[in-house]
Amino acid sequence: MSTSSLKDRIPPHNDEAEQATLGALLLDDDAITVAVRYLRAADFYSNQNKRIYQAILSLFNKGRKADIITVVDELRQQGELDGAGGPSYVASLTNVVPTSANVDYYARIVQDRSIRRSLLKISAEITAKSFDDSNESRMVVEEAQRQIFELTDNRQTLSFKSAKEIIPKTIEAIEKLYNTKDAFTGIPSGLGDLDNMTSGFQRSELIIIGARPSVGKTALALTMAANVAIKERISTAFFTLEMSDMALMQRLIASEARINSENIRTGLLKPSDFHSLMEAAGRIYDAPLYIVDMPNMKLLDLRAQARRLRAQQKVEIIFIDYLTLITSENYDLPRHEQIAEISRSLKSLARELDVPVVALSQVRRDAEGKRPSLSDLRESGSIEQDADVVMFLHRERETERKSGEERGKAIPTELILAKQRNGPVGTVDIVFLPSYTKFESLTRTGS
Repeated sequence: MSTSSLKDRIPPHNDEAEQATLGALLLDDDAITVAVRYLRAADFYSNQNKRIYQAILSLFNKGRKADIITVVDELRQQGELDGAGGPSYVASLTNVVPTSANVDYYARIVQDRSIRRSLLKISAEITAKSFDDSNESRMVVEEAQRQIFELTDNRQTLSFKSAKEIIPKTIEAIEKLYNTKDAFTGIPSGLGDLDNMTSGFQRSELIIIGARPSVGKTALALTMAANVAIKERISTAFFTLEMSDMALMQRLIASEARINSENIRTGLLKPSDFHSLMEAAGRIYDAPLYIVDMPNMKLLDLRAQARRLRAQQKVEIIFIDYLTLITSENYDLPRHEQIAEISRSLKSLARELDVPVVALSQVRRDAEGKRPSLSDLRESGSIEQDADVVMFLHRERETERKSGEERGKAIPTELILAKQRNGPVGTVDIVFLPSYTKFESLTRTGS
């Protein structure tokens, strides 16, 4: 084997950067606050350096300063002094660098080599699984995505900003709102009274819409998505986990064309309906609306697809129908813990992509017949905790039955804004149009 090929097989690392990082930490005990933003003990290639960094972290967690004497003592107490190269090696680290000023630079080099080693390990595992016919190709791809995203998620650099850094940007945003005179600071849902209370769906927020089955969660989400994509021309993603994309599109066409949705499903259309239908289809065709149809969608798949849509199609808002149909990667966890994981992940996704994420959720069965509240959110209290906005659809079943006696009559419905982290709560009166499976503001219907 040639020297060059042997060298190629040595995992990426930088001994000088590792030693320089540790030397800086021993010279300046405040430097650890910089290093911990980038490094864990496992990021060091050398076992000696790994043990020394772990000892420095241990002292930091105890509130003690790290220098040659304290680190050697800590290693001795842990029984790791010999494995760390002994007192002489620890002392020699301070000779590698004259100052701690560049600890940020050294730490990032160590981190970079660690990431490269992780990528090599992941690629080796993927290669081995690819040659194993017992592994389904989709499962191999899914595992590869999970490991890569996990690697990047775990590498998010912690940082802070001073008030003097934040204030100029905040004032600039306020001035922009003042000069544009826009009624809403976020993305309007199309339901005027709701938008007046929320100022539209805000970036980075998780919005939950809850209701019992057959009250109209999907119809409400589709009404909002249609307004955003068709009327406002804002790029919109709609993840449908319950209905097929064609069934969803039939609903949307019926809603836009104001043609009885049942007639579209059965094909009992009048010749005059086709003109309205084709006009509506044309408006939808030109709209920046992207539908993702995948039953039993895994959380990992949803996050990957959302990232792709944000990057490639500049999606500005995401709708998910619905939250409890998302499949967690951790099958062994109790269901309420799986839902908690999904809820946290959707909130972090909203912040990562800087878009509103609107997710539908069922409420508990015992909420039937009464106005739902936050405690009625199904499966997990973490949904209430993670959400920035929670709203419920509610209407009396008796009212719905009586209204149904007159086919197509608008059904009064309450949209209860039960939680809004940055605004008021209250109730908005809207109406459901069963013939078109859509919602409208009460004022619009009455006008």
